[in-house]
Amino acid sequence: MDQKKTGSFLKELRKERNLTQEQLAEKFNVSNRSVSRWETGSNMPDLSILVELAEFYNVDIKEIIDGERKSEIMKEETKETLLKVAEYTEKDKQEQYFRMRRIIGMILMGFGALLAISALAVFPRDSSWGSIYSVLGTIILTIGLYQLMCRNRLKVVYSVLCFVIMLGMLVFTDYLGVALGHQVPRFAYEKTWSDDSITFKAPFYTAIWHNYDTEKEYVEVIYD
Repeated sequence: MDQKKTGSFLKELRKERNLTQEQLAEKFNVSNRSVSRWETGSNMPDLSILVELAEFYNVDIKEIIDGERKSEIMKEETKETLLKVAEYTEKDKQEQYFRMRRIIGMILMGFGALLAISALAVFPRDSSWGSIYSVLGTIILTIGLYQLMCRNRLKVVYSVLCFVIMLGMLVFTDYLGVALGHQVPRFAYEKTWSDDSITFKAPFYTAIWHNYDTEKEYVEVIYD
């Protein structure tokens, strides 16, 4: 027990009631010196007076002995607890948000890869739809990667790099099919028809499909 702390608390309670030491002493039938000793911590009130002081100041006896209002401490502790709960709730919401984005990212990446691959398998090589859907699949895959890396600061850089690499792989694979498999390119940005041939303008080269749709058809590759 800290008597000085108790005395300071009694002094604080008296001042809250706007009473002088003389007025308090008169109310409890004690001397001014007794009140002074209570408030300096050199002496403690008798138990009977302590009960009366607690009732008069509308506080608990334990609060007087401890020299502090427990209700205020409890309010502060409750406030701190609520702040911690709110902070935890906010972090939990953020984790759920990022977890959902990662799930969506994985779904988009899987769907994009499936679309890019199936488009090349379903549509014939001379159809531009195969290249359109494969590029669309690559874009979806890139968006999925962006969502998957939602907490990474370099997500934009990695996503753009992924798109460029994927698109480069598609173009290179298409070129191998033209150069080695004698097939027409899918990723041609320009087509020109003539009586017996179709000219495909692709990045870095030109492919000419001679005698198309006949038994004598063949593909000539001309490098720019």
